[in-house]
Amino acid sequence: MTPEDAASCLSMDSTEVAALALIDPGAVDWPRVTRTAFLVHQAFHYDYAGPIADLEHRLMLIPPAEHGDQRLVAHRLEVRCASAHTLSSDSDGFGNVVVEVRAPQVETTVGFEAWSIVERSNPATRPWLPAAALSDPRYLRPSALTLPDAALRGAARRHRESGLRGLDLALAVNGAVHETMRYDKNVSGVSTTASEAFAMGAGVCQDFAHVMLALCRMSGLPARYVSGHLLGEGGTHAWVEVLIPVEGDAAAEVHALDPTHGVAAGSRHITVAVGRDYDDVAPTSGSYRASVAGALTARRRVALMDVEYAV
Repeated sequence: MTPEDAASCLSMDSTEVAALALIDPGAVDWPRVTRTAFLVHQAFHYDYAGPIADLEHRLMLIPPAEHGDQRLVAHRLEVRCASAHTLSSDSDGFGNVVVEVRAPQVETTVGFEAWSIVERSNPATRPWLPAAALSDPRYLRPSALTLPDAALRGAARRHRESGLRGLDLALAVNGAVHETMRYDKNVSGVSTTASEAFAMGAGVCQDFAHVMLALCRMSGLPARYVSGHLLGEGGTHAWVEVLIPVEGDAAAEVHALDPTHGVAAGSRHITVAVGRDYDDVAPTSGSYRASVAGALTARRRVALMDVEYAV
């Protein structure tokens, strides 16, 4: 898919995009795939019981220009707000694309809709970071959502005493979290900590990632939270990137691991943002001034647009 084709696709409205002839992932011979192109469509709509003031909203919906073998081909973002508003875009300290929306007043509704076309190659090319990332405290120290309790510290001690190091240790932690945690979307929320999820032995992908981050960091493995998408799942997905030293500690190789599924993240994972934990990379967040509450409606779709196979 050329950038021109992608731009043409993103000029369509929602109905036209939904009508595109897309590829059934179940019909793909994945071991032979050399390149894929994905369409990611997300929509967030807020309804308020009355007027609100001083809306400040942050969106993290647009994937990075490049991330390993992943490349952003084209993107489009629309803000639907009847009131006057401003839109600005910048990158944060992790290199994520952050869009800020501000409106002095909103009558009753505001909506955000984003489309992205992303390509991935296979076999995957792992991202590399400067060696300084290996000692970056953001990836080694506990964050608010990954602060360990006695139970997590005990589990981390057992991993440290296993004799495994580097990538072998990261793979062991990934497998252990997958085996000991149960997926349950009814027991946790966005503010659930790693300690709380570990105590329950259950949660969603965010909780699996937070538990793995806590264990990795206490085991001396620098690691970061990843927010993104996984083809075939209905919501945003989360996994972990562990930084492993290479070439005599001259650089850090980034290994993406998915504890929810107990596997390495592959060509069907799409990275949107990285950070210390979920709070750094929430897709939509913000504040406003009013005495009324708001209700959020969200839609998301990840579709396979194009596939190339090895000859």
